[in-house]
Parts: sequence; structure tokens; C-alpha cells
Amino acid sequence: MLLHLIRHPRPLVDPGVCYGRLDIPAENAKSLASRLLAELPPGLPVWSSPLRRCRELAGLLHPQPVIDGRLVEMDFGRWEGVAWDAIPRRELDAWAADVAGYAPPGGESPLAVQRRALDFVASLRVSEAVVVTHGGVMRLLQAAADGRSIADSLACRPGYGERLSLHFDP
Repeated sequence: MLLHLIRHPRPLVDPGVCYGRLDIPAENAKSLASRLLAELPPGLPVWSSPLRRCRELAGLLHPQPVIDGRLVEMDFGRWEGVAWDAIPRRELDAWAADVAGYAPPGGESPLAVQRRALDFVASLRVSEAVVVTHGGVMRLLQAAADGRSIADSLACRPGYGERLSLHFDP
């Protein structure tokens, strides 16, 4: 199966703020959608994260995108909406010590995100599709597709509006 993973447009949030699941608006997606429609094969089904920064782009790519909660960004719990510089150092150090398994207070771990994203992939019954999602989900799916560790996935930094095409075995 070939999945065209697309990261949402740039969110309208102050730089340096942890915004994982915050449902914040994003830059206008019309020009991005035009570029992507010219690049993608026509007529592909589209799935999207339920957050509006993804939904709005998905709606421009397909008249009826399928919304799936398994595509939402990592839940950063109490870190949501907080400047990265204001997050307690001991919590960031704990995450650095266990990149895959650590969950921010009240949030979820990258391993949990990867499991739900792979559950989504396993549920698909198509040979090719477009998935509008988040940078964290994209990097975790790429790590799984490439057989790399979650820690290694940190090197993948998809830009806003970037497309990453990955093959998954059914």
C-alpha cells in the first residue's frame, strides 16, 4: 500500500509553544492544496486528522475526506499550550531518557501514538491513499515503514505542507 502522508499547513501559534492537540487555525491552505492536487494521482481517497489544521486542507483535496481520530497529533497533556522553555527541565530530561515510552504528564507516549497510527494503516483496504496528518504521526509512521526505532524518527522533520510517500506491506 502506498500512503501519501501530508503535513498540515503552518499553524497560527506563537513560536516555541507546544501545541500538539490544540485545535488551532493554520495558514490558508488553498495554494498548498493546488500544488498537492497537481502532484498527486487524481481520485485518491483522503483521510484526515480531526484537527482543523488538517481537516481544512483535506477538504480542499477531496469533497468527502474521512476523519479518523487515530491520525491526531501526540497528546502532550499538561505541556499543551506551554512554551517549551517553560516546561520543567526534569520532565524534558525524563522524555529524553526514554524517547519512545515517556508520556508527558496527562499525555501519551510516542510509542502509543505510533501504535494507534499503525492501527489506522492496518485498517485501510486500499492500495493508495492520501493522509493529512501531523509531523509527529508522519515521523513515527516513517520509522515503522523503514524499520527504524522511535528515537531514530526524530531525525525526520517534515515541513508544513510537505508530502512523504511511504510503502506499507498489507
